[in-house]
Amino acid sequence: MRLLASFVVMFALLALPVRAQSLIRDADIEHALAQLARPILQAAGLSPAQVKILLIDSRIPNAFVIDSRAIFIHTGMITRLKSAEALQSVIAHEAAHIANGHISRRLSQLGTRNNITGLGIALAAAVAASGAKGSGAIALGVASSAQRNLLSHSRAEESSADQSAVRYLAASGISTRGAIEVHDIFKGQDVLSQSRQDPYARSHPFTRNRVRAMEAYVNAYGGDIPFSDTSRYWFERAKGKIWGFQQAPKSTLRRAKQMPTGDIKLMMEAIAYHRRAQTSKAAGVLQKLLKSRPNDAYYHELMGQVLLEGRQYKAAVNAYGRAAKLAPKNTLILAGYGRALLAAGQAKSAVEVLERARSRDFRDPGALRDLGNAYAKTGRPAMASLLVAERYALRGRFQDAALHAERAAGRLPRGSGPWQRAQDVLSAAQRQK
Repeated sequence: MRLLASFVVMFALLALPVRAQSLIRDADIEHALAQLARPILQAAGLSPAQVKILLIDSRIPNAFVIDSRAIFIHTGMITRLKSAEALQSVIAHEAAHIANGHISRRLSQLGTRNNITGLGIALAAAVAASGAKGSGAIALGVASSAQRNLLSHSRAEESSADQSAVRYLAASGISTRGAIEVHDIFKGQDVLSQSRQDPYARSHPFTRNRVRAMEAYVNAYGGDIPFSDTSRYWFERAKGKIWGFQQAPKSTLRRAKQMPTGDIKLMMEAIAYHRRAQTSKAAGVLQKLLKSRPNDAYYHELMGQVLLEGRQYKAAVNAYGRAAKLAPKNTLILAGYGRALLAAGQAKSAVEVLERARSRDFRDPGALRDLGNAYAKTGRPAMASLLVAERYALRGRFQDAALHAERAAGRLPRGSGPWQRAQDVLSAAQRQK
């Protein structure tokens, strides 16, 4: 927990309230994206366990990296692309910016490298927002000047990333033709005024020379590799869930009929009924789905979400409990399980589960909120104040964080782990001043 001070100071430097967007934290979608990214990250010499693929709730197509710990992709990019290979080429391109040192050099040039280590994750978990989607939504905002400096790439960097990305795809046995699909989507953006260009085209300029060079790379590095059914499954599953929660239920039901597998079709139908507040109908569809995939933790989690938001708390606890048993190390599933236990009036059990979630990732404000409530309900006000302080710190509200940290420190045993965490918050608040 000693890292908290540096994380919150990083957020203070860059997370300014300019056009905030939401970061979707959903265990199923993140798992699907991780499946698509794993071979590419390995080919790039990066650790799949260290580099997360995170999703921003925006229908404007874009993708970017801020540091070496996360690749951010807009929902609009995923729903606009037509193949898994195209999405994998986007991931490969962003991974190349990390592997080729472009981000590290830019941070050094900005004079901020020492303060932004791990910004990709810290920024993603910086601000808790109400009305969470899936397992939680987080407001994500960066000053426009910082965006330009951090996200824009030179022509030399783009050329380098293009070539590296194609090599990663070929080394992973993934068709490189997806890179051409991405280029086709943004073709002609260079002749538009900058204000009319898609953000991805502004930060990754698609010049005619670059497109011609990419076509040459694809031809040289195995563009005729057969498409993968496994990759297509995970792409359609992620895309289907995004579509279900973003589009009108009627549109989701219509699109579900086009899905390549029965489980994705049923998942989309359940989401559509859930969004119509037809909890029993949604749960019935999910029960049918779980008969065919009884060991899929993410479908059990979706059942838990449907039941929890439908106020069927006891049944939600059972569904989340099954999901947590199948995926005991998944932080987002554990956080959902703890939330269900808390809603069901089992605060003591909620503390245990939510502490497991916090120990794996202390940067989830939703889990911190629920854990603080669980401590308050079990008669531990000092720990509740500490969790409130940490959540405020992650939101950049340092004055409020310091107030609650002082309250916690005054009641916690001096020198204990929780007392030290309170000192970390106070130190970060002082540094922010």
